Amino acid sequence: MTHTLHRYGTSEDLEDDFLVLAMPARGFDAEEAIERQKEFLRMALRHDPVNIGDSSHGAWYRPAHGIGPTVHWRRPSEPAPEDVIEAVDRPSPVTAVFDHYEAARDFLEELREADLGLSINLSAVASREEECCVSLGIPPHSVEYSLGFMGRVARLPEGRTLRLSTMCGHGMISHALAEKMIDRVKTGRMSPEEASRTLARFCNCGAYNPGRAARILSEEPHSQ
Repeated sequence: MTHTLHRYGTSEDLEDDFLVLAMPARGFDAEEAIERQKEFLRMALRHDPVNIGDSSHGAWYRPAHGIGPTVHWRRPSEPAPEDVIEAVDRPSPVTAVFDHYEAARDFLEELREADLGLSINLSAVASREEECCVSLGIPPHSVEYSLGFMGRVARLPEGRTLRLSTMCGHGMISHALAEKMIDRVKTGRMSPEEASRTLARFCNCGAYNPGRAARILSEEPHSQ
């Protein structure tokens, strides 16, 4: 089961959300796996991702060290993909996120040709996943579906908050933080892009899609 499955939203809302996750087999060719993971990330950069990450060390938007009153003016706002790649030092999942289908498909085509020896997982709307695999001639090993939320769903936050917070499959982005970013954008204190980068910093594995988040934050309140 992958942590990238449970992203809240309609099929139409998830049309700009594609995650490619690579996992090595622990205990087998550990040193070679590290170099293959780095190559996976380098290949991803050639296809215009909106995020990449190493679950052991973080993604290209990261929390700042030494939080203080001036952190918002000192915090780096640009992604640092080479820092992510350089930090990979153990076999662990690495992730690349794309906000359009063609980029994800082209990346998967390059991965197929490279044959890195890593297990590759694609998370997206099921119909788009199938379309991608068929076009590349790749038979999926297995398919997993998220059945959505069940139980006392009336206690859940409103739709826009869930769409923002569930893009971190490990639950590291609180509903309260998502609501705060919605309010900051609404009142003009932050741009949708600034708010999306703030949210992305708390998703350590790099599965967060700041492109989709910026779009959601820029929507009118009724578009939930």
